[in-house]
Amino acid sequence: MRIIDLSTAVDAEQWEPNPVTHVVLSPAEGGRHMAEAMAARYGIAFDPAELPEGELLSLDTLTLTTHTGTHVDAPSHYGSGAAYGVPRHIDQMPLDWFVGDGVLLDVSDMPCGTVGADRLHEQFRRIGRRPGRGDIVLLRTGADRLAGTPAYFTDFAGLDGPATDLLLDLGVRVIGTDAFSLDAPFGHMLRRYQRTGDKSWLWPAHFAGRRREYCQIERLANLAALPSPTGFTVSCLPVKIAGAGAGWARAVAMLQD
Repeated sequence: MRIIDLSTAVDAEQWEPNPVTHVVLSPAEGGRHMAEAMAARYGIAFDPAELPEGELLSLDTLTLTTHTGTHVDAPSHYGSGAAYGVPRHIDQMPLDWFVGDGVLLDVSDMPCGTVGADRLHEQFRRIGRRPGRGDIVLLRTGADRLAGTPAYFTDFAGLDGPATDLLLDLGVRVIGTDAFSLDAPFGHMLRRYQRTGDKSWLWPAHFAGRRREYCQIERLANLAALPSPTGFTVSCLPVKIAGAGAGWARAVAMLQD
């Protein structure tokens, strides 16, 4: 089996609209920390110099949102209520949703803005297959080439409402993208709304989740490494965070050589 990494890293050195804080306690600092904790909590004196090389264990402390790096959005992220009942959090979602046959749709030639249903139909004809129930659809927009820069959060293409509904009508329950959002950039949507007064331009892909239960994988990467649009399995199991609207995921594609 060959495994292709489709994930972006959580990296405090890269630009984020919500900056990541990453504090590292070195193994030596971990030894001193343990000695201090043992003395304070149990009254036991311990010299960390007695440890091999004077080191115990390292410890990483991060402050970040659940939407940093590659992550899966849960239905509860889309709103507090839904037409189908109470939207579930990420820890409540069935695990079998997040392992399935992958279908890659390449829209990387699209300009910044909106991808419509017509373009998806064109992709279905090109690959000779329509996605179905249990399939995990991956949209290659090419936006991952901008990851780590401010442009990544403003210059990409996202699904409009009819395109999202098309995939959900076919039974798809997980849709992924290598862009910051499955919707079009915020500025693009707001300008369309201001020009037309039509609220359907506002976050249609996310708000579809208030009518139909489904999940998104956002901030994927390396979709260009997939050798074909089908014939691989996607695993994007989200971290089990109680009561959260999203969970980080190490998304991969698995292929049988």
